[in-house]
Amino acid sequence: MYGDPATIRKILSESGDTWAIVGLSSNERRAAYGVAGVLQRYGKRIVPVHPKAETVHGERGYASLEDIPFDVDVVDVFVNSDLAGSVADEAVAIGAKAVWFQLGVIDEAAYDRTRAAGLDMVMDRCPAIEIPRLG
Repeated sequence: MYGDPATIRKILSESGDTWAIVGLSSNERRAAYGVAGVLQRYGKRIVPVHPKAETVHGERGYASLEDIPFDVDVVDVFVNSDLAGSVADEAVAIGAKAVWFQLGVIDEAAYDRTRAAGLDMVMDRCPAIEIPRLG
């Protein structure tokens, strides 16, 4: 339900190529770092969003979604489930087209709110696993 193939395909191939990755830092040991690299290899522009606003994979970082001065297509969420709902709400507020909650990030109420606002959403999945499957 939270990761149906049609929605996954739509987000990865039709929703746009600018992905804000919330929780992405320069820490190479974190999953977000590796996933961002995969997304870049598949032609996505990654935008690091982290309180430290670090440059990651050559892309300037921002402290929050609202600080990003251009349109974001997809918001990819690498924060704890208890914080993810507020990130989803921010994604709606900035006009993103889709929200992607990473593996282990689950907030059913946020999923319902985000979908009700008209955004596509995937939850408890990883785009770095799904994008090669598009073949």
